[in-house]
Amino acid sequence: MKVENPAGDIVELMTINLGPSHPATHGTLRAFCALDGETVSAAACEMGYLHRGFEKMVEQGTYSMVLPYTDRLNYCSAMLNNIGFCKAVETMFGIELPERCVRLRVIIGELSRVIDHLVCIGANLVDLGAMTNFWYFFNPRESVYKIWEKISGARLTNTWTRIGGLYRDAYDGFSDDIRAVVTKIEHAIAEVRALIEHNKIFLDRTKDVCVVSAEDAISWGWTGPCLRACGVDRDLRKDEPYYGYETYDFDTVIGTTGDTYDRVMVRMLEMIESISIIRQALDKLEDGPINSTDARVRLPNKQAVYHDMEALINQFKLIYEGVRPPPGEHYDATEAANGELGFFVVSDGGTNPYKVKVRPPCFTQYAAFGEMIEGSLVADALPTLASINIIAGELDR
Repeated sequence: MKVENPAGDIVELMTINLGPSHPATHGTLRAFCALDGETVSAAACEMGYLHRGFEKMVEQGTYSMVLPYTDRLNYCSAMLNNIGFCKAVETMFGIELPERCVRLRVIIGELSRVIDHLVCIGANLVDLGAMTNFWYFFNPRESVYKIWEKISGARLTNTWTRIGGLYRDAYDGFSDDIRAVVTKIEHAIAEVRALIEHNKIFLDRTKDVCVVSAEDAISWGWTGPCLRACGVDRDLRKDEPYYGYETYDFDTVIGTTGDTYDRVMVRMLEMIESISIIRQALDKLEDGPINSTDARVRLPNKQAVYHDMEALINQFKLIYEGVRPPPGEHYDATEAANGELGFFVVSDGGTNPYKVKVRPPCFTQYAAFGEMIEGSLVADALPTLASINIIAGELDR
């Protein structure tokens, strides 16, 4: 393909597909690129190779049946998806959760954020040829999975939360296990930082590479660590606090340049802040109920079911029909690992959602990828893709 460059010269470009059949694009992402030698002159992104149909599937079941589907959005931090959807439905009901439930959701949510960042940074460094860091991060991550197994019976797709509370309470020794694992993660973070922060290869491959300005990031609709790496101070936990986040002492990590280096290091430092939140929540964790007493969402006590007709009817309807949010439209968002995870839920007063629209952070970030890599080298495109942390499950929901 021959084109005229800005200087008026005729340049012959080669067109290639960067993905979907490429190890770094996971078989689900495609960028159609025009190359001038090793430089990407133009690029266009295409998505939809993993179209899961989430938003139509969840119309076919009750609100509670939606929860296992949310696990499959960002499966690197599944419980944050569960929390986001439950919070949206609970807000429609106007339910107030017990304090212990809120504390436990904060703990598992922040630990989910940490293990998501461990995957993102570890895989990003592998794309740069640095394999050792991956194992430093995956070993403590495996310890977190053992905790997930104990509380939910599953490792990757957990579904521990329920509308109005939790599946069950934390086990004996939960707090000790959490404290032990975050200490392991802190040691791993220190090891990896020692390996990369002054490493000339890492700095050369990430500093001033695929820079995104604050204005462009806002224009593209970016949220989360990628937006904060561009120097924008925006975090729903601070700006629109929920679950008592305003009572926790933590800093919002902000970048300065918006390059690949900042996108990596913002996540690195965010893990330290999340660990601080986890410890504060553990210190405040007290015994108490884990589920709301609101009869619209909570199964009645078994003894009451055996002796009271109203309780029996309530159990029967919740089991066979599920919850019934009041009619209306509602949008609610949480600060997930990659940014703002929003659920727009339309209820017609029935037992099934009339419509659920997901606002995933990956969507806006990948939509900008083509423009991000124009003018960069092909070798820089793949670490840049890893730095925006695209999870195909929520991208092609």
